[in-house]
Amino acid sequence: MAVSELHKFTLDNGLRVVLAPDPTAPVVGVSVHYDVGFRSEPEGRTGFAHLFEHLMFQGSESLEKLAHFRYVQSSGGIFNGSTHPDYTDYFEVLPSAALERALFLEADRMRAPKLTQENLANQIDVVKEEIRLNVLNRPYGGFPWILLPPVLYSTFPNAHNGYGDFTDLEQASLDDCAAFFDTYYAPANAVLTVAGDLDVERTRELVEKHFGDVPARPKPQRPSFAEPHPTEELRGSHHDPHAPLPALAVGYRMADPINDLDSYLANLVLAGILTDGDSSRLQQRLVHVEPLVTDVSASAGLFGHFEARDPDTFSVTAIHPPDVTTDQVLDALDSELGELAANPPGEQELAKVIARWRASLHSDHDRLLSRTLALGSLELLHGDAALMYELPERIAAVTAEQVSQAAKALRPDARAILVVEPGQGGAQ
Repeated sequence: MAVSELHKFTLDNGLRVVLAPDPTAPVVGVSVHYDVGFRSEPEGRTGFAHLFEHLMFQGSESLEKLAHFRYVQSSGGIFNGSTHPDYTDYFEVLPSAALERALFLEADRMRAPKLTQENLANQIDVVKEEIRLNVLNRPYGGFPWILLPPVLYSTFPNAHNGYGDFTDLEQASLDDCAAFFDTYYAPANAVLTVAGDLDVERTRELVEKHFGDVPARPKPQRPSFAEPHPTEELRGSHHDPHAPLPALAVGYRMADPINDLDSYLANLVLAGILTDGDSSRLQQRLVHVEPLVTDVSASAGLFGHFEARDPDTFSVTAIHPPDVTTDQVLDALDSELGELAANPPGEQELAKVIARWRASLHSDHDRLLSRTLALGSLELLHGDAALMYELPERIAAVTAEQVSQAAKALRPDARAILVVEPGQGGAQ
């Protein structure tokens, strides 16, 4: 699909709209991205952004509870929402004949979700159960995205648990909900994306019809979440009663994903060189040659790539036998990073990783839901939905020297190390 097929406009109430027609299948994707995530929630209200995402599915002033579910599913569609460090998204994929239904549903809850004490109490319980299932009662639950930030970062927005603390969740009030909605769920703080089998002019009319009368409110000023880089190695530990083996996560500050995109992309390639496939450097050394670990992975972006603004985290995680120490794993990691810092990767190694990244990006964007969400998040975070089409070539332009520079920036004296101690203990 060509970049020229994107159509962008802004409603009088400030809502930004991206239309991406593609007639190859009779389906449409609709998403709304709000510029609010874990890092925006109030101090003392950990998990509130995620809790509020749940509340947005509990009906509105026009529709009873569960109506959203029923209308989407009866149209043959799917729907969901998710909370990220810097945004919250809501989406549907439906037959194109049901486009107006999806637009009505999203506009309706943007206008006035049903915030009641009953809904709040019910969804607090739902979120608490989700935390039990995904974090508290699961081996390596919250590893590393919940457990590593408090070691690497010092400020509440960057360090706190975005899933939520039970005490904080239980103290959430309707006044908190109303204030959060009024502040962050303004049309001017959102991006509406419609992709797929659509007529541009008809879709524009439908967007105006359903979203045009959503009351305008001021766009909140987004604070800077910047904080100084570490000037020493930071260490922390976590006891996991369900973990069968010790683990560690190593976190580094990385390039600004928005204002230094090319350096950020070099970090993505570096992560691939380290752990993408059996021939990657850490897989070869730590799993097959020495071996020191049972599993190792590297990631540029703690919550995922292209998911957050600055600051963001480059992480390496490993699970290892009890007779292997944390320092043994760290020494091997430092050795491989030092080698890459001194000697850029070869042409064949670089080309292989870049080819995988390009194929992955093309595959993601071939899927209508992934494409819709990528257009919306890139418009919100970068102010440029069309960047989605450019990313495969931008990542192909990453040089061996840029990868070497990225490795050089991952210094032992400016990192965080989280050690996971298993239920039965183990040598560290």
